[in-house]
Amino acid sequence: MGIDLSTPAVPKASIDNPQYSVIGEASVNHQIVLSLYDLTGKMVLPWHQAGYTCMIVDIQHPRGVSKTEDRLYKIGVDILEWIPPLEDYRIVFSFSPCNDMAVSGARWFQDKGLSALASGIALFSRGKDIGQWSRAPWMAEHPVSTISSYYRKADYIFSPHEFDGYTQEDNNYTKKTCIWHGNGFKIPSIKKPSQNPDNRIHRMPPSKDRANLRSATPMGFANAVFVANEIETVIAA
Repeated sequence: MGIDLSTPAVPKASIDNPQYSVIGEASVNHQIVLSLYDLTGKMVLPWHQAGYTCMIVDIQHPRGVSKTEDRLYKIGVDILEWIPPLEDYRIVFSFSPCNDMAVSGARWFQDKGLSALASGIALFSRGKDIGQWSRAPWMAEHPVSTISSYYRKADYIFSPHEFDGYTQEDNNYTKKTCIWHGNGFKIPSIKKPSQNPDNRIHRMPPSKDRANLRSATPMGFANAVFVANEIETVIAA
């Protein structure tokens, strides 16, 4: 058994009426790790390697549900029209698009208009609401943006270079990033912050993939969150 591949998108999704889905994977951990607005899957990688079944949801994935490898599902859907399966979630991540809300693009806010603002708020809110509904620890990520004005101040702010010690990937760069969280999500400890981090994200040249490249999750942060919310939680228990 697996996720129902035939489930259609629901025009007006409600987290009060979730889809039912049975994941019959033979996995070490039977809880599900859910990552929303996630194209790369980097955030769930350590959880997947630890034996969890992972679902990464993004409108840029092929439409529907595809199983790319054991215990890893890609779901291509508009999250505003998607009802999350009723599962036992271990943790939920949300990386809603920041195109119309990041303060780095404030000079274009007026040209984009109110509909762009409303869309950005709706996407963020949807991710946050799904996380809260899941009853699992959750976090919603966004760069410095106007979300703080419409929701509340971020619970935590970090830059990728602060977690460079958790990965062999080069995360020696700055990108001020905000985190909102709930349901017992644990903030990771800084490890071996790099000296003299560069500014590659802000200096990235224009390209069709620029938005995706700029928003890719730094592996150090992904690993650090896993350590704080899985390994250290198990040790503490």
